[in-house]
Amino acid sequence: MENRAKHPVRTTEKSLMLIEELNRRGGARITTLADELSMGKSAIHNHLSTLEEHGFVVKNGNTYELSLRFLDIGGQLRSEMDVYKVAEPQVEALAEESGELVHFVVEENGEGVYLCRSKGERAVDLDTYVGCRHPMHSSAFGKAILSHLPEERVDEIVDRHGLPPVTPKTITSRDELDEELERTRERGFAVDDEERLEGLRCIAAPIRFESEVIGAISISAPTARIDDDWEENDFVDQLCRTANVIELNKYKV
Repeated sequence: MENRAKHPVRTTEKSLMLIEELNRRGGARITTLADELSMGKSAIHNHLSTLEEHGFVVKNGNTYELSLRFLDIGGQLRSEMDVYKVAEPQVEALAEESGELVHFVVEENGEGVYLCRSKGERAVDLDTYVGCRHPMHSSAFGKAILSHLPEERVDEIVDRHGLPPVTPKTITSRDELDEELERTRERGFAVDDEERLEGLRCIAAPIRFESEVIGAISISAPTARIDDDWEENDFVDQLCRTANVIELNKYKV
């Protein structure tokens, strides 16, 4: 179930709505925001002026945009995470070894958040970036994480985000998801067979520390380069070895 504030502050909610809309649009004028959010122009101006004064918004002509202050905050947050310090060099090493696109992802609020990525020499160029969020059920990394979460936590995530289709192959049934998570636990890695993007396959291994899953590492490549004979796939050995190194190094931090 989604957590809601018992006594939400409407002023804060409106500022956050403006931030989200500016992020979605890549910038906007006050009139555009007023039409989209059904807010008064003067109220929007007051919110944006306050955000601008504190460095979270910049104004270019008549257009307001989010500032790089968000990058500063996110970058500092990421750099202070022990799991990032351990995973980042291993992500780069695996990308070089496999030649493909490698991601390290953690779960937050029921979504997968890309913490770092690295491209090998033949990697495809996906629309992913550090901080990008993606549904858990339609990705290998998401299923790798879900497979080691308590059942009640999986229930919370599914209740909150549902199982929406992303491609024709996306799992949209809870029973089917449960079966897939069981297969994932048995073989030690998760797969995404064109469930996030048609023509793309992905393999992911969970990262566990002291019996808790703290993230997942994945390899993504065109279907022509990842055989669907999962158990015999060369990438699986590379991936699981890397996951093991991250888990062992985490104990040293």
